[in-house]
Amino acid sequence: MTSASAGPWRHALAVGLLPGTVAVLVPGLLVWQDGANPGWSLPLGWALLTALGGLALVAAGVGLFAWTVGLFARRGRGTLAPWDPTSSLVVSGPYLHVRNPMITGVGCVLAGEALLLGSPAIAVWLGIFAIVNGIYMPLVEEPGLVRRFGPAYETYRENVPRWVPRFSPWEPPASG
Repeated sequence: MTSASAGPWRHALAVGLLPGTVAVLVPGLLVWQDGANPGWSLPLGWALLTALGGLALVAAGVGLFAWTVGLFARRGRGTLAPWDPTSSLVVSGPYLHVRNPMITGVGCVLAGEALLLGSPAIAVWLGIFAIVNGIYMPLVEEPGLVRRFGPAYETYRENVPRWVPRFSPWEPPASG
């Protein structure tokens, strides 16, 4: 089976193994080991505000992540997994603002979990996640995308930032 025919089970496997491990399994183990402190021992009003902020971040992160996985399936004809990558360069939706919205979505989930659960351990895990991706993206993923998509990816990379989103969406050159 090729990535062009990536079905729901292939996406579920990729999501379960990669972001599922990062955003669900590891935080769950950290909270199980270190405990949680919902509200961070803050006064009730601040604790509720912290919890609502955490919930908002988790919801935004899950929404952004789901949007990007859908784009990978429909437009890229592949999955988020390096072993089953997209066959087309995805340059639409959030990818017009930032090159790594999927990572941003997972980061939002982790930040939200840390706030919601009052977990410094998850906050540290978020930092580790950011460092690992900060090394992996420019050294491994981006050179691979240049090899797979050539000048189209190079033009995209020159116009769309890796981490901090553009305010206005990038307008790709018309293909012709």
